[in-house]
Amino acid sequence: MSPTKEQIDQFLAKQRKLPKHIAIIMDGNGRWAQQKGLPRERGHEAGAETLDKIVTISAKLGLEYLTLYAFSTENWGRPQTEVDALMHLLVETIKCQLPNMMSNNIRLLAIGDIDRLPKESKESLLAAIEETSHNNGLNLTLALSYSSRWEITKAVKEIVKEVRKGNISEEMITEEMISNHLCTTNTPDPDLLIRTGGEQRISNYLLWQVAYAELYFTPTYWPDFDEQALMLAIDDYSNRERRYGLTGEQITTGIH
Repeated sequence: MSPTKEQIDQFLAKQRKLPKHIAIIMDGNGRWAQQKGLPRERGHEAGAETLDKIVTISAKLGLEYLTLYAFSTENWGRPQTEVDALMHLLVETIKCQLPNMMSNNIRLLAIGDIDRLPKESKESLLAAIEETSHNNGLNLTLALSYSSRWEITKAVKEIVKEVRKGNISEEMITEEMISNHLCTTNTPDPDLLIRTGGEQRISNYLLWQVAYAELYFTPTYWPDFDEQALMLAIDDYSNRERRYGLTGEQITTGIH
């Protein structure tokens, strides 16, 4: 059962700090289905239902950014029937989510090699991005046909071109410049990275951006990851001390 407004208010009142940006690796759809003797496609459908719950509760909690790893560059190597099912599900999910995004003031964004998506999937995605472009609540980003190494390689090539043109020099290349050439240039780095499904790795996801993110791994498969599970992860984050290379005493006193 979804938490009530009163329960959400009580939860928020006891948090020391809330993450501004949560990134999630939505893992475990296929294994969830296999455990139940169902086809993998049914697991992805159940995962889409979970996405609806998590997006909605994220907006209600007042989160500013939510970035979801929906389809990796490596996922193109899966069986064609599964890829086709995922692309069809993407279209259907966007259609189903659009009223929810509009009513909850959610802005949809996407990162990744979007041009690799099938025509119908790409058109549906871009149409939803355009329709929600004036919303100013939760920024929901779908990482589609995305991998961090692809993204970083793309950024390096763009910077090299600028050097060759004489627009910038080698000495002008900074971390900020590299960040500005990534897909997430207008998005702050994640504060919290959640991975469901029991695996404890980052899987080529936002490698540059999660340099100082808090990592949270849960054995819960994505279809079973509900609102309470997200709130549990946020509560865990709230009780961690984020030092960014400093000492706890420096953080407490503010003297660096």
